[in-house]
Amino acid sequence: MFFPESTTKVWLYPLPTDMRKSFNGLAALVKNTLKENSLSGDLYIFVNRRLTLMKILYFDRNGYCIWYKKLEQGGFQLPKGDGEKIRLDFTQLKLILEGIDLTSVQQRKRYSHSQRLP
Repeated sequence: MFFPESTTKVWLYPLPTDMRKSFNGLAALVKNTLKENSLSGDLYIFVNRRLTLMKILYFDRNGYCIWYKKLEQGGFQLPKGDGEKIRLDFTQLKLILEGIDLTSVQQRKRYSHSQRLP
């Protein structure tokens, strides 16, 4: 099952990815291109050129998992980024999966326990 925690980091690789890659190929992409540790439990998102296929690689305590989604119509609306990876939170991932454009969403200020006081 696909039940990541809300504290899990989510990394989007916005460049087109060959969807024939499986566990080892995506883990190598995480290590060599994104410069991240694929065993960390973070989610790594990959999409194809047409933005109709998405794979999410993550390590679940005792092995790699891949979550795969194919859209029958439309495409994923990804946020724009300058680098080779974009940091998302889990809420943004859920919005992308539901077909909601993040540029049209207005997020209100909320308390965050992780913020430090001056």
